[in-house]
Amino acid sequence: MRIQFLGAARTTTGSLYLFEVRGQRLLLECGLFQGRRGESTERNRNFPFDPKQIKAVVLSHAHIDHCGNLPNLCRQGFGGNIYCTFATRDLASIMLEDSAQIQRDDAAFVSKKRAKQGLPPVEPLYSAQDAEKAIRQFVSINYDRPFPVMDGVTVTFRDAGHILGAAQVVFDVDENGRKFRYLFSGDLGRGGDDILRDPQTVEDVDYLQVESTYGARVHSPKASANAEVGQLVRETLDRKGKVIIPAFSVGRTQQVVYTLHQLTLAGELPRVPIFVDSPLSVNATEVYRLHPECFNETIYKFLREKENPFGMENLTYIREVAHSMKLNDLKDPAIIISASGMAEAGRIRHHLANHIGNSANLILFVGYCAEHTLGAQIMSGRSPVNIFGEPHEVRARVGSIDSFSGHADKNELAGYVEALTGDIKKVFVVHGEEAQALAFGETLRAIKPKAEVLVPEYQQTVEL
Repeated sequence: MRIQFLGAARTTTGSLYLFEVRGQRLLLECGLFQGRRGESTERNRNFPFDPKQIKAVVLSHAHIDHCGNLPNLCRQGFGGNIYCTFATRDLASIMLEDSAQIQRDDAAFVSKKRAKQGLPPVEPLYSAQDAEKAIRQFVSINYDRPFPVMDGVTVTFRDAGHILGAAQVVFDVDENGRKFRYLFSGDLGRGGDDILRDPQTVEDVDYLQVESTYGARVHSPKASANAEVGQLVRETLDRKGKVIIPAFSVGRTQQVVYTLHQLTLAGELPRVPIFVDSPLSVNATEVYRLHPECFNETIYKFLREKENPFGMENLTYIREVAHSMKLNDLKDPAIIISASGMAEAGRIRHHLANHIGNSANLILFVGYCAEHTLGAQIMSGRSPVNIFGEPHEVRARVGSIDSFSGHADKNELAGYVEALTGDIKKVFVVHGEEAQALAFGETLRAIKPKAEVLVPEYQQTVEL
């Protein structure tokens, strides 16, 4: 068996791993690479293999850096099954359509600039029709149900606790009489999540491929997160200010809504208007409501015995642009949750432009902001910041809470690996920036002294 690491190797983006077993080819993940425009275009458009020769795709979860290039793969001739959980399929269907819209807008922007230089236009990576056709190739399987994907390879999904439907992928391989178990961690949650179940422990592991997004970092304790949110929001509302929360549409938005719901029920927050202003967030929240099988016991019981955890009287979900624009006229205190979480695109930029200059307001970040993004600039204390090409003084209070992270930190990742059973012979550390991945590799050498720990480089091939 051979594995080629074609993405998310010493970086966190563009997950793509090519497996070869018994002369057959299988793809694990098919994510969009997001980086410098030229490199991104080249890597996303051109696969370093023939898509027609891929037997099947296995997908761990619906984030775009894991599934975002599937429409392109199918358009270039891949006709096999794409295996994932039920919730992943439903989330991917809305996220790939949203991604196609972004590809279209991006291509139009670049084409406009090229036209001024007398150059021909560029085509989007794929269309909404391509995305919809790719979804037809999805085959959904529940957690803990082994299924064959090709000769000699059986797959089982185990809960990863990262986002709705996220899975660890267990490969049971029979290679000419030699049997072994290869585990791909996928992206791992922290455990103790308000909504999702904890990552499951996998037994009898021979080879491990593990993420390292925060392989050298420790998050704040989760226990203090709700109290911290409550205090920051309450202080702002007492000042008659507005709370603006940039949040990713899948995972973080639902977490924030649930937290605000619980704080309101407990009487720790007044019943001020709360708005979720993002079509993708609204659609994703509907998908969450359809999949209680992914919920932990507490929220499942709340849903069955009390009410919808993502809905309350003072909460409004907004799809239409006209309704979004009306939020500019709000005079009274309110909470606005909008995408994207890094404030790089979407409606959140309009809300920041309108409210960042008022000292009564709070801009509250609840997730990771990559270097150089607008969110990172605001969090670093820069003022003014450019929004839509115009400078805006940052007078609003800026807050940040990292304990809502959907990724396990260094200690939580180490605890996950320690809990695995089996004689682990090799560990491959992926899905982390180089410093994080290398640091976690060192941590693993201490935890698993008998195992060979590798931090693969881009395009490196390893034979088992």
